[in-house]
Amino acid sequence: MAVAAATLLVLLFSLPPTPSRALPTRISSQIPYACDPRNEQISSLPFCNVSLPRKDRVLDLISRLTLQEKVSQLRNGAPALPALGIPAYQWWSEALHGLSDNGPGVRFGDEVPAVTTFPQVILTAASFNSSLWYLIAQAISTEARAMHNVGLSGLTYWAPNINIFRDPRWGRGQETPGEDPVVASHYAITYVRGLQGHDEEQGNVYSERLLKSAELESSIGSGDLKVSACCKHFVAYDLEKWHNATRYTFNAQVSQQDLEDTYEPPFKSCIQDGQASCVMCSHNRVNGVPVCANGQLLTETVRNDWGLNGYITSDCDAVAVIYEYIHYAATPEDAAADVLLAGLDLDCGSYLSNHTIAAVQEGKLAVSSIDQALFNLFSVLMRLGMFDGDPKYLPYGELGANAICTPRHHQLALEAARQGIVLLKNDGKTLPLSKDNVNILAVVGPNANASHDSLLGDYAGIPCSYITPLQGLGKYANVSYQPGCKDVACKSDDFIDAAVDIVSRADAVILIVGLDQSQEREDHDRLDLVLPGQQQKLVCKVAASSRVPVVLVILSGGPVDVLFARDSSQIQSILWAGYPGQAGGQAIAEVIFGDYNPGGRLPVTWYPQSFVQVPMTDMNMRPDPSRGYPGRTYRFYTGKTVFQFGDGLSYTEFSHSFVSAPKRIILPDAPLYYANLQVHSTLNETLCESLTFDIMLRIRNLGSRGGSHVVLLFSSPPSTHSGIPHKNLLTFRRVHVDANAAADVPITIRPCNHMTTVKEDGKRVLGIGFHTLMVDGAQHSISSRHLIEVSSM
Repeated sequence: MAVAAATLLVLLFSLPPTPSRALPTRISSQIPYACDPRNEQISSLPFCNVSLPRKDRVLDLISRLTLQEKVSQLRNGAPALPALGIPAYQWWSEALHGLSDNGPGVRFGDEVPAVTTFPQVILTAASFNSSLWYLIAQAISTEARAMHNVGLSGLTYWAPNINIFRDPRWGRGQETPGEDPVVASHYAITYVRGLQGHDEEQGNVYSERLLKSAELESSIGSGDLKVSACCKHFVAYDLEKWHNATRYTFNAQVSQQDLEDTYEPPFKSCIQDGQASCVMCSHNRVNGVPVCANGQLLTETVRNDWGLNGYITSDCDAVAVIYEYIHYAATPEDAAADVLLAGLDLDCGSYLSNHTIAAVQEGKLAVSSIDQALFNLFSVLMRLGMFDGDPKYLPYGELGANAICTPRHHQLALEAARQGIVLLKNDGKTLPLSKDNVNILAVVGPNANASHDSLLGDYAGIPCSYITPLQGLGKYANVSYQPGCKDVACKSDDFIDAAVDIVSRADAVILIVGLDQSQEREDHDRLDLVLPGQQQKLVCKVAASSRVPVVLVILSGGPVDVLFARDSSQIQSILWAGYPGQAGGQAIAEVIFGDYNPGGRLPVTWYPQSFVQVPMTDMNMRPDPSRGYPGRTYRFYTGKTVFQFGDGLSYTEFSHSFVSAPKRIILPDAPLYYANLQVHSTLNETLCESLTFDIMLRIRNLGSRGGSHVVLLFSSPPSTHSGIPHKNLLTFRRVHVDANAAADVPITIRPCNHMTTVKEDGKRVLGIGFHTLMVDGAQHSISSRHLIEVSSM
């Protein structure tokens, strides 16, 4: 078996290596830093003494602050502490798919005018390649350290966004890994570990063991961080503005079943297995209580149950919202006390710095609560080395501007776009187009000569360079181009006739349509799922006039209802390319002309336009026939689809078979009920481990060309309680299989992790009966005996 990442790594290793962690000789230290050895009076203080335990250093630092100084540090823009030689620090930096100046922590200038901009997360997720996800995060963290070393960024990055893409209209769904909690969990783990520098001692070889969350080792744990990653937005946040509901005021009514089964798992994995050093709480309420003021969620769940070793920040102005918008708190001082007592450490905003002292003076808050928040904040800064003296002599201190926009990182951005592109339709094997037979190529559509908004997606920085689809296709054929619309909104059909006119002279037609950030973004949800404005009319008129192959390319984050194109004999092929990043135009062209064999799969369900009748505010995942509610995501949705989760074609064909798998799971003779298998009982952990089994899948390439193939292993569980999903994704692999060859794929299944379902009371169970394993057309049934309750796993 050859994992696709292996091909990727060979490709990358042919380029100059990423700068190592050798002692630096280059970066100057003109930028102020704490514990400067030139100031002997301060550098000799205990909090600067690297030989002392971090805990003691942090406590010493806190003990030297006045109440006013303490409170000043509870905001994202923390001011300097001149008496202790500590410079100002900006906590808010963004690194969703490359460094971004959406937050004030990252600034572009003459020394660093641009950074590598990778595909938007939703397209990267479509690769289903955890190795790729890790490498992207690792590259971003290298550029982040380099930016920090030249004084243009901090080291605390509020990424990844791991909310579930629950509703296709959500403007920020593009930022997420999709609708499946298993995929989102794997993405969270690998991205966080890549950002924070876990496992870097292994070089750039992303170990296969990291795909098995139960086997993750904490190579850094409470130790040093390359940068700090933050899992956001906890929890049940996936609405910007729908009618009168906004993210600031929305009260998400969520059942315990859905919370445990769908909304919380990515965050649990991010903290426990990814070892994230930060969690961001969201603006919204959950069942009446603002998340940022919910001690059950922040302290009991995130910190105590899941073991967060780091800090909790609010989303920006989420603390102010508690009083100013929804009046959950009676006064501003109550709001400040509520969030700190709930477990919040940092306010993205100024509300805590403005009202916390008064809360203390009014007896609503003890100073010890402020000290606890500061302990969590300063501990993370200590782990980043920010109190260890001259940064040029610390790990990563040698990184500078020449570590940004490297050929290696550009190649990785290109590979990410290639691996994510999804082939959704290919009648008559129209694609790939022949390089020899296509001389004149008609390229039509408002996204053909795409702007940053169409190529990069939101939370993007300034790219090192970018290649539009028009530029990419121009390397393969003589291009005749018409936009067909003034812009993506396409409110007028005035430009359609000119687009139709160029088709008659072409050997093939490429239509490039879809969305951009004017249609979907932060603070803006869609109202419809169809193509904007007159785009569908443009597509239909061009296709109807063509006597040569017509290929439809869709750039979007969210799903688009293109049933008209899926079912049209006049449109032979459909590609979805997400927001493909700085190298996206090249990747699209390579797929169309066959220099890359597509292997991406959809990470979300594509719903028809009729789905907009479903209230976006309904958080229930499971269907309710009594009120005509169809449910959400492939796991529960009962309605018709345009395309399904996991859809994706290749230029070759693959078959699947189970080479080996058990027929039954042997459980104890009586039902067993456990409170916490993971922590409290060695016997219970042993029991779960004893149920582990291995399967072997054989993937056979039936075609004449090699290709990478995404293996999605699903399970259909027995109906032991209400709300059972149609099927669950257990795990996934991306495998490269040569032409007319086969690859065996070993997979380890841990039933307590992979095969459980969640009851109405929120408790997780491994049900008795037949569990049907499925990989595309292949199936295998495994029977289990008795019902084991495994809540709080």
